[in-house]
Amino acid sequence: MANITVQDINNLRKRTGVGIMDCKKALIESDGDVEKAIEYLREKGQKLAVKRADRAANEGVVLAKTTDDKTFGAVIMINCETDFVANNKDFTAFVQSVIDAAIAAKAKTIEEVNQLTIDGTKVETLIIDQLAKIGEKITLSAYKAIEAPIVYSYIHPGNRTACIVGLNKTGFDEVGKNINFQIVSMKPEALTKEDFSAEVVENEMKVNIEKTKQEQVEKAVEAALKKAGINPAHVDSEEHMESNMAKGWITAEDIAKAKEIIATVSEEKRANLNETMIQNIAKGRLEKFFKENTLLSQEYFIDNKKSVAEYLKSEDADLNVTAFARLELGA
Repeated sequence: MANITVQDINNLRKRTGVGIMDCKKALIESDGDVEKAIEYLREKGQKLAVKRADRAANEGVVLAKTTDDKTFGAVIMINCETDFVANNKDFTAFVQSVIDAAIAAKAKTIEEVNQLTIDGTKVETLIIDQLAKIGEKITLSAYKAIEAPIVYSYIHPGNRTACIVGLNKTGFDEVGKNINFQIVSMKPEALTKEDFSAEVVENEMKVNIEKTKQEQVEKAVEAALKKAGINPAHVDSEEHMESNMAKGWITAEDIAKAKEIIATVSEEKRANLNETMIQNIAKGRLEKFFKENTLLSQEYFIDNKKSVAEYLKSEDADLNVTAFARLELGA
């Protein structure tokens, strides 16, 4: 067996960041061979990854960066299990090293990022190393990149939210900063309504139709209850019915009558809804959804009398956003 010295353990610890006892065990198992010890720790990390695969990794670090010429930008999220790790400067430095490599390579996808190398080691392997070092589930969960004549990046204090935005013209640094603030605070989901998938639009419309139908039924029931001399707020749930009867506000007869009205009127109203009116209200709600969730249609956060598109035109008639990306922990 090789003679394992304190210096050997410290050297391995400096290279891997793993605890002293784990480094000592790795060197013993590898008969003092440092490279084998590193592989031993990685294998341990892989086994730990399997064990922790079902753990929730909802904390982490979100960073954004652009190339020096600002024609390419990216935003990245690497998750961990606890805020203790997320707030650790070494973990933040690791995430920074990954986005630095991604920007240098102009990686466009998360798959490309995983295959990048830092000091000769693939990112996907380095994530295993981090898991072995920290003892928590670590995942590269999101990465988005854009190219434009100029790209601006912004990291909100705390490293929990970050974004990038591309403009079609240079020379508007203040606009780029303001649009990033807009993206972080107002959380748009798309640039324009045309950027939403047909599936999203269809699902949103279905939700709007059902919500509108339910509202029409509830209005009819409320009117019928009031006509019968029953306060709708007293019978809007089984729990309220029981508690309000115990307080003496309603009687058992009132509850029986209310239940009959609710069942009868609901069925009748649903069978006789004005479908044209329902569709029109649902379409109006869909347009409101687009306005609130598309960047260019949103109210500009500094001046809500303008949309973002109008703000851009007020700065330059041809100025526009080409693309954006936003990541937020827990979103």
